[in-house]
Amino acid sequence: MFKAPRGTADTLPEEQPYWRYIEEKALETCRLYGYGRINTPAFEDAGLFARSVGEGTDIVNKEMYVFKDRSDNELALRPEGTASACRAYMEHGMDNLPQPVKLFYFADIFRYERPQAGRYRQHHQFGCESIGDPSPMVDAEVIHMSRNFFLSLGLRNFSLQLNSIGCQNCRPGHLKKLIDYFAPLGPRLCGDCQARLERNPLRLLDCKKPGCQAAAEEAPKSADYLCDECGAHFESLKSYLQALGIGFVLNHRLVRGLDYYTRTVFEIQPAEGGSQSALGGGGRYDDLITMIGGKPTPAIGFASGMERIVLNLKSQCIAVPQPAKPAVFIACMGGDARVEAVKLAAVLRDGGIAVISSSGERSLKAQLRLANAAGVKYAAIIGEDEVKAGTVMLRNMETGEQQETQPDELLKLAGSGQ
Repeated sequence: MFKAPRGTADTLPEEQPYWRYIEEKALETCRLYGYGRINTPAFEDAGLFARSVGEGTDIVNKEMYVFKDRSDNELALRPEGTASACRAYMEHGMDNLPQPVKLFYFADIFRYERPQAGRYRQHHQFGCESIGDPSPMVDAEVIHMSRNFFLSLGLRNFSLQLNSIGCQNCRPGHLKKLIDYFAPLGPRLCGDCQARLERNPLRLLDCKKPGCQAAAEEAPKSADYLCDECGAHFESLKSYLQALGIGFVLNHRLVRGLDYYTRTVFEIQPAEGGSQSALGGGGRYDDLITMIGGKPTPAIGFASGMERIVLNLKSQCIAVPQPAKPAVFIACMGGDARVEAVKLAAVLRDGGIAVISSSGERSLKAQLRLANAAGVKYAAIIGEDEVKAGTVMLRNMETGEQQETQPDELLKLAGSGQ
């Protein structure tokens, strides 16, 4: 028997209220902050991600789904959303629009990694990008937006983790200090970190293995090597956050897992689980559009995994709105009754009334059991007598009371919710 591939999951009807709730809150948050929706392809030229995400990252080296199409083009399933949004920004001339251009998306994301709770090989992401403005005020607004999004969901007990990793001018000094610090520790590091030491030392701070995390705690801090511009940017951001009443934790190990980040990086972390179960995160990526062939364009964004949010909604016992149940179940007996049942169902649905209609092959008792299981308020029963009289026997499933009524009266009654 076929099963869903490892690292993927079916979202069944009983789970859908959580997703609809998250999407509605995300849409409202984006409306309040002036973001417009964008949809990008599920696959792109593989080079887009290699150049933007970084060839020294685990995403590019280990996790991307890369394939060639029949025209021998090398493509990759989207492993993150920001690069695609920036490619669209360039391709469609959005740099000619008033800046910043504010975009949001819901996107399927594909990464070949070890599946675990809230982390799948195909997961779903809500993301926002503000492109075209270098001001730390924009950083503060994006952080405020992400925080308010999670608060609007009813989530509590999370912290804002904050850091600055500098820019291309000041980062080399920090990287040299990292290499000097980690080089003598090489044999104590995991195999991946030993490779990162040569290829991408900043990623040493991002390793989730306990031994490497312990070593990283005493590593040189990026904030100590910021140039004047990056230092001023970070101090301004912190002052804006303080003015907004947003508390934060300075986390020198926070670098995020993508090479395109510059200056501000942040994560929203739940009280339990830490960085491995972050609700969301993001940061500034002022060099990304240049990396993929565009002119220098400052930008910042954040993203959150939908599955991770659902887990946190459940763990915090947050009730989400449930869809309204159908109002009427139509039970019928006999061939002529089935014709009338089809007609009545159409009339009710055309009138905006949700209906479950039985095929009439079961006994009346069995059909009423289905009506009760469906949680409907009314069962409309059509038999031979009702066909002859042009009426419907209406049964209140809550009280058991029955009355004969006309189809048009049923429409009014069901529509009123009485």
